[in-house]
Amino acid sequence: MIFNKTKISGLYIIEPELKKDERGYFSRIFCQEELARNGLDFGIVQANISLTLQKGTVRGMHFQKEPKAEAKIVRCLRGIVYDVVIDLRKESPTFEQWVAEELSGDNKKMFYIPKDFAHGFQSLTENCEMEYFMSEFYSPEHASGVRWDDPKLEIEWPLPVSGISDKDKNWPLIDRKQ
Repeated sequence: MIFNKTKISGLYIIEPELKKDERGYFSRIFCQEELARNGLDFGIVQANISLTLQKGTVRGMHFQKEPKAEAKIVRCLRGIVYDVVIDLRKESPTFEQWVAEELSGDNKKMFYIPKDFAHGFQSLTENCEMEYFMSEFYSPEHASGVRWDDPKLEIEWPLPVSGISDKDKNWPLIDRKQ
């Protein structure tokens, strides 16, 4: 696994190393030892999958509040998504900054997202399937988010938004998040 640092401390793009031969390929997508060697303390307690049918749909920007804050590793199994992560760590020099990466079934890239970051994506193709490895169990009473279109964040979504849930439309602006 190749760990690529981003402009935000603690946020990584992970690329699998494909071992190819005439049969196809083999690749590791999770290794606790490799994560630890890169300073990442991450254990999986839950794995989730989502399917987004319509191109242009936005899901996010989600996170869980303490004491149930969660780190994630996300990857796109099918299709192409524009994946966005926002630093919500108030003490961070990159507080309220975001990083975006195109994840796809073809490029096999993954995002390692630390605790106290919001995460979301826009589907760039139809039938996008995403996989999420979580460090904490889902807790509805700790689930939260910020608006995908918050003017303070100025996220540059590549497509017009064709679909978004009522819940995601109504997250508070970042200045009013709880």
